[in-house]
Amino acid sequence: MSTSKFKTICVFCSSNLGKKKSYQDAAINLGKELMMKNFNLGYGRGNIGLMGLISQTVFDGRRHVLNIIPKALMDKEITGITIGEVKPIADMHQRKAKMTCNSDAFIIMPGYNTIEELFKVITWAQLGIHNKLVGLLNIDGYYNSLLSFIDQAIEEGFINPSAQHIIVSASNAKELIEKLEVMLKC
Repeated sequence: MSTSKFKTICVFCSSNLGKKKSYQDAAINLGKELMMKNFNLGYGRGNIGLMGLISQTVFDGRRHVLNIIPKALMDKEITGITIGEVKPIADMHQRKAKMTCNSDAFIIMPGYNTIEELFKVITWAQLGIHNKLVGLLNIDGYYNSLLSFIDQAIEEGFINPSAQHIIVSASNAKELIEKLEVMLKC
C-alpha cells in the first residue's frame, strides 16, 4: 500500500498506439505501477490507443478509473464496453479543468496532443492555478528535444528558472512515480 498523498493521477497520452512496441509496454507498465501503488486513474477521451491500455490495466487491478470525455468525442473514441466511470462534458477546455480538479498529479506520455496538454498544466502551475506535480514519461527519449527546448527557454529568460522544478522526467513508470513521490515530500 502506498504512503503517498497521491490518490488519483491524471494521465495524458495518445489515442494511438505509436509505432514502437516500447510505447505500448510503457503504457501497460504505467497502469501496473498505478495499480500496485493503489492510485486511481483520471484520463480523458476514450478506451483506444495508449489510453485504452493504461485504463484497462488500472481497471483490471480494481482501481477507480475516471474518463472525462467531451461529448463530441464519445462515438469516435469509446469503442465497445466502457472502462470505469465515464463523465461526459462539454468541451476540451472543461475536460482539462475537470481533470485538474480531480487529480493529485499529472503524468504525460508520448503523443502529439499531449504536448498541448503538458504546456497547459505547466502554464497553470506557473500561474498558481494548481500546485500539482507534472511527470513526463520520456520513453525512448521521445521528449528529449522538448526538454532541450525548455532548457533553452530558461536560458533565454522566457521561463523563470524557479519553474524548472515543475516537470519531473524519467524513462520508465516506476522511476517516474518514485521521483514524483520524493518531490511531494519536499
